[in-house]
Amino acid sequence: MKKRAAAWITGIALMLTACGGEKAADGGAAPKEEVEISLWTYPVGNWSNPSTVSELLTDFNQKYPDIHVSVKYLTYEEGDAAVNEAIEQGTAPDLVFEGPERLVADWGSRGVMADLTDLWETEGLADGIYDNVRAACRHSDGAYYEFPLCMTTHCMAINYDMFQAAGALQYIDEKSRTWTTEDFEKAVEALAAYGQKEVGVVYCGGQGGDQGTRALVTNLYGGAFTDSGHTSYTVSNPENVKALELLRDLDGISFAPDLVGGDEAERFVNGELAMAFCWNASLEVTQTLNNPNLNFEIMPMAFPTDSGEPKLQGGIWGFGIFDNGDSVKEEAARTFIRFIMENENEYSKAVIAAAQFPAKEDGSIYANDEFMNEYGMFMRYMGDYYQVTDNWANARTAWWNMLQSVGDGADIEEALENFDAEANRAAE
Repeated sequence: MKKRAAAWITGIALMLTACGGEKAADGGAAPKEEVEISLWTYPVGNWSNPSTVSELLTDFNQKYPDIHVSVKYLTYEEGDAAVNEAIEQGTAPDLVFEGPERLVADWGSRGVMADLTDLWETEGLADGIYDNVRAACRHSDGAYYEFPLCMTTHCMAINYDMFQAAGALQYIDEKSRTWTTEDFEKAVEALAAYGQKEVGVVYCGGQGGDQGTRALVTNLYGGAFTDSGHTSYTVSNPENVKALELLRDLDGISFAPDLVGGDEAERFVNGELAMAFCWNASLEVTQTLNNPNLNFEIMPMAFPTDSGEPKLQGGIWGFGIFDNGDSVKEEAARTFIRFIMENENEYSKAVIAAAQFPAKEDGSIYANDEFMNEYGMFMRYMGDYYQVTDNWANARTAWWNMLQSVGDGADIEEALENFDAEANRAAE
């Protein structure tokens, strides 16, 4: 299984090619004049790769030669600042490819997104989209600010070879990819005794990859992040206090205020860490590309939990349209979304490019793909999609600031109470 992602990467080109070759379905009105629109995309799988996106745009222009799409490739470290600056200057992109936590909970709440309800009501366009995905794309005001393309469940990963050498494989269930909190403790202790000083790090240098640290903390003893109705943040509960106490006291686990999720993943594939808390199928693909000398087996795992029922963070990615006051550009952006979503071949190509799973109930895209099926098994562990709670952007900042304070030795109960107060302040 070593370098298994490399084999999958080689197969991507074949899959993308196999998805092409058929005419796109007719749908939506073609523009009556030439129009230029902009697409800004966050780095979701190969949607950060210009050649991959160019291939999708070439297909689009074969049907719609009068719609010219320029692309800007964002990073998670700088993307939000770039978008927010563009919003303030009145130069926001026409299309953006990201998730509900930004499109719905942030920019949608600020009133700068176009309502896509008409696309959701277009016959056949939204057929098969999972109910929880639909709910995440719909704002509390009733408007849809996202049309979803793909999804995943984020997980963690272990260095299988290192676990084996340290005698720590006995503490994981290789079939279900689950483990208990107690076994997680024992595994960390075994790895530390083996001589691995840095078993894992609670990275908190920013919000990048924070889905991993949130899932780690809330899973260990069944803590909550928000209330069930997603109206407020409720992190300051005894379960989360206990989880952070464990992480701070456990030899081999450290808090890293200079790292974000991408840095942690890079250190993991370089063999410097025994486990990564920021992981998914797309990350294995991109990290394999970035680290051609990867020489150990990666095993994706669910987060440890004392209940035996992990609740993984979901990821949803799709398209949003900024309300820039130009109806011609807005309709052209809608035409692009319809083109991707209504044609089976283009939809498959776009999902495969993201290295994620379809947002529709469709098992055909990866039916014979061993690598993606391995990650697909984590879908059954997907927990509540609470990332659409109001004030999400501030909550993310408050989260890594809280982790930094805990790592610095702050009283954990007080730190969590401060988090709730800060995260809920703007929502009051």
